[in-house]
Amino acid sequence: MNSLERKEFNKQLMSLAVPLALQNLLTSLVGASDALMLGRLTQEAIAAVSLANQIAFVMSLFYAIAIVSASVLISQYWGKKDFLNAKRYLGIAIRYAFVIGVIFTVGAYFFAEQLIGIFTNEQELIRIGADYLRIVCFSYIFTAVLRCFLMIMKISGHAKLSVWISVVTVTVDMTADFFLIYGFGKIPALGANGSAYSTIAVEFIALIWCVIWAQRNEKIRLGKDTLLYFSKVYERKLWKIIPGMMLSSLAWGLSIPMHSFFLGHLGTDATAAASVATVAQQLIQGLTHGLSTGISIMIGQLLGRNELDKAKKYGAMSWKVSLHSGLINVLLICIAGPLVYFFYVLEPQAKQYLVQMLIFLAFYMVAFAYNTIITCGVFPAGGDSMYDGLSVLIATWCFAIPLALVACFVLHLPVIVVYVVMCLDEIVKVPFIRWRYNKYIWLKNLTKETAE
Repeated sequence: MNSLERKEFNKQLMSLAVPLALQNLLTSLVGASDALMLGRLTQEAIAAVSLANQIAFVMSLFYAIAIVSASVLISQYWGKKDFLNAKRYLGIAIRYAFVIGVIFTVGAYFFAEQLIGIFTNEQELIRIGADYLRIVCFSYIFTAVLRCFLMIMKISGHAKLSVWISVVTVTVDMTADFFLIYGFGKIPALGANGSAYSTIAVEFIALIWCVIWAQRNEKIRLGKDTLLYFSKVYERKLWKIIPGMMLSSLAWGLSIPMHSFFLGHLGTDATAAASVATVAQQLIQGLTHGLSTGISIMIGQLLGRNELDKAKKYGAMSWKVSLHSGLINVLLICIAGPLVYFFYVLEPQAKQYLVQMLIFLAFYMVAFAYNTIITCGVFPAGGDSMYDGLSVLIATWCFAIPLALVACFVLHLPVIVVYVVMCLDEIVKVPFIRWRYNKYIWLKNLTKETAE
């Protein structure tokens, strides 16, 4: 790649990655603001809400399967300016996301105690978490459908709008959290439940904004010929991608509640410390996810236009991006770590755990950047979603999780040792990515395979 091509790559990536990273950061802040406010309340409140939010996280795994799978095809169709087919796959994604949101809303409302009880046996955490879950579950449908619209914004070149939406939702969420959690004047202090009500409000506001925007944009406007369109050919094409995405999303995602399961049985101190470490981790991961999504969109659109040689060059540049992202992550964890340490009200033992977890995260985030940008950015752009699923399945469920089970329940090792062992999956995956990349399975124009 010559200097002109590198300049074009960097300019295009930054135009996508910067707003995407900001949007990811602000989206994380919507969830983190609950933890930030509850962090000044009680240690039990932040631990309980963290456990309850595992249900929303599991839900996100399922709607992400549909949305990310559809985005692969939408990116390629958008690259070749076939907007009708792009909108039809957007409609399919919305239908899937809506159904998933309904299922999780019903399950969370009627089985709140049982779901929280999976992660902890401490009755106070179950009580607080179940009350919170029965309220916040009414935001699930809004959240699932909203993610579909945010996805099309990124692909269609409107990523900056998603940043403004996130700015507004963060502002509303933090303001509502302050008044509803702590109370003000005649507004009663609702504690953890207050953050649940604020979450419903911000997800609803963001969704309405996105729907209005989409209906005013001719290339994205949904109607009966798109939102309600059904074709076995289209469904079959999407389901060629879904299995790999499903394996990847569930194999990785279901390991996160397992982490909560381990820590929940190690006590409130361990759960609270890990919850705070997760806040710092999620805020920092926004940059890597932004770069990964930007690269996926860029390569996907090139493949849709059948510019395979250029897509191959962009893939090669992605390795340097992953290295730089990892180094920046280390710098960010050094900045964010002290901030969360001094902000949260934690017991001395929990603070000690937190420091140890943050030190490990500095190394973990390098491997995370390396893996994410290639396996979640380059590979899926051409429909190669199966490798990520298989690598996560082996590294997480055949290695990290079994070792963590032994460390936690058999050997009864210290909290930080259990934490490190259960996070080894990202590090184990590193040596095998280049081997898969060199097969160039990801270098494929999916829009040429079928047409109706």
